[in-house]
Amino acid sequence: MSQETTLILFKPDTVQKNLVGTVLARFEKEGFAIRGLKMMTLSDEILAEHYAHIAEMPFFPSVRNFMQESPVVALALSGEDVISKVRDLLGPTDSTTAAAGTIRGDFGDKTEDSKMRNVCHASDGPDTAAAELKRFFGEGEIVER
Repeated sequence: MSQETTLILFKPDTVQKNLVGTVLARFEKEGFAIRGLKMMTLSDEILAEHYAHIAEMPFFPSVRNFMQESPVVALALSGEDVISKVRDLLGPTDSTTAAAGTIRGDFGDKTEDSKMRNVCHASDGPDTAAAELKRFFGEGEIVER
């Protein structure tokens, strides 16, 4: 086991449904520590960087539009093996296949047309987490606990 810090983005659907506190409480219940938390509006530039792997795909404009529907909440969360444990808590990316009891299973959009409305983004590995944390948090915005 290793101590890690990961990035979680509470997506617009979570903010719009007033579920940020409910989902955050699930992470805290698991014993993870909040090291940074802020609400922000995502620019075209940050979205192009964050989604560089799909920025040239024909569906990217709909992803960008969704991610700009409302502010998002960025969370820096730390704990033992937090990256894999958070991903397990969230469940599969596609909320329509997520089991009850997972965050996406309980709160994600279950319509076939809304697979990106899946509550949260979470870093998928240590290198990704490091890059994403730098992208969404400035110097001094992630604190030691």
